[in-house]
Amino acid sequence: MNTIYLVGVAAAAIVLLLFLVMRLKMPAFVALLLVSILTAMASGIAPQDIMPLVIEGMGGTLGSVALLVGLGAMLGAVVEKSGGAEILAEKFTAKLGKERVGPALLLVSAVIAVPIFFDVAFIILIPIMFSFAKAAGHKSPVFVGVPIAALMVYIHNFVPPHPGVTGSSTLLGADVGLVTVVGLLISIPAGILAYYVSKKITTSREFTIDPQVQQKFDESGAADVPDGGSAGSGGAGSSGGAGGSRPGSSRVVGGVDGAGNSAGSDDSVAVAAPAFTRPGAAAVVSMILVPILMISVGTVGSMFLAEESTAAHVISLIGEPGLALLVALVLAMYFLGARHGWDRQNLSSIMDAALAPAAIVVFVTGAGGVFAKILTESGIGETISSSMVDLGVPILLLAFLLASVFKVAQGSGTVATLATAGLIQSAVTQGDYSAIQVVLIVLAIACGSVALSHINDSGFWIATKFLGLSVADGLRTWTVLATVLGWASFLLISGVWILVS
Repeated sequence: MNTIYLVGVAAAAIVLLLFLVMRLKMPAFVALLLVSILTAMASGIAPQDIMPLVIEGMGGTLGSVALLVGLGAMLGAVVEKSGGAEILAEKFTAKLGKERVGPALLLVSAVIAVPIFFDVAFIILIPIMFSFAKAAGHKSPVFVGVPIAALMVYIHNFVPPHPGVTGSSTLLGADVGLVTVVGLLISIPAGILAYYVSKKITTSREFTIDPQVQQKFDESGAADVPDGGSAGSGGAGSSGGAGGSRPGSSRVVGGVDGAGNSAGSDDSVAVAAPAFTRPGAAAVVSMILVPILMISVGTVGSMFLAEESTAAHVISLIGEPGLALLVALVLAMYFLGARHGWDRQNLSSIMDAALAPAAIVVFVTGAGGVFAKILTESGIGETISSSMVDLGVPILLLAFLLASVFKVAQGSGTVATLATAGLIQSAVTQGDYSAIQVVLIVLAIACGSVALSHINDSGFWIATKFLGLSVADGLRTWTVLATVLGWASFLLISGVWILVS
């Protein structure tokens, strides 16, 4: 088929996908599958080959994505329910002092955002942000909350095991371990930039906060916030913190117990809670660092060992992201759970519950893989990529611009990432790119999936509603900061591309 026709099919597929998701509010999973099948029919794929391609595209993507997202969600749940997020906030702020509460919580949020999805992680930190922002003398949570929100969603798009970057790595054949290491390294200057740009934005004007949010902020407990020395036991990090009823207080029968499980009765009767304790900050940080260190060992070690040696194979196994997350999860079950009074039933319930929201992400990611497979097999992806390259658009810029367009149009960073990876998959897999160049292409897509976030992005609403910002102020803060981080990171990645090319 000629180029003009295939480009037209691709354009129609994208418009239809956006229409179904944005206007008709069709679930992204269903919309992606439907558009994939229609695209296959329009591009001339034989009817008997369409469903096998759908199954192949789904299975090929889910093989690694389901493993990483599932284990990552479980690890995040254990960290959350054990009170790990709270204890980190307490300890970091205790060491740095009240006057450095902003950088302290920003650092905590970056650590927590690695294993935990943005929406869950941000909501965990809300009461902590309120208490520490008030203790630092701020009039609203905006000054502390805006940079935290932006950096956490940035990490969500940049660092595996989060679904978008994991899925695009799979589609483009990138080394997930190398993506993790480089993504984390780039997140360091991004965090510094987020802090200073946010400080400039939030101090440039007065923000009108929603009255209900302002009341919660005014009532937040600041008296127990540590000002240096040892962490306190009250305030945001106490047993009544972000995660609801915490171990060590009391449990309400008929409400929600310390593990976050509904007791199933309408008659609330306070009973003594088991002797649960919270883990130390060192234990929490260790559980988050374990998979990062294992992946780093595998990635770096493979560079210095003979490819077919036994040592290289062992190091490669150690650095597999799936194994790294599994090891971290098993260790967390003991060091954050069982060692502090959680029984096997509680731990099992926590981890099983974490799979429910993760399943939605996994299926959408798999459907994105189907769309990518159809675009590849039909020749559409290769045609579009070749046409753009022929026009002189460099592959790195192409990846960034396509992801930005998808992000602006439909809001979801995951969908934007997967759709972009599908469109450029042929150009990348058939191109003569080194392993580090493929990683940079994956991260360029991530940059585009962060920039220009606005009112059709669920992250926008989570940040603005919990911080009490109006839509206009959300655009002035969240959107501006996300765009600065996306564009600045792309410029940094472009500089690295020049050095390694």
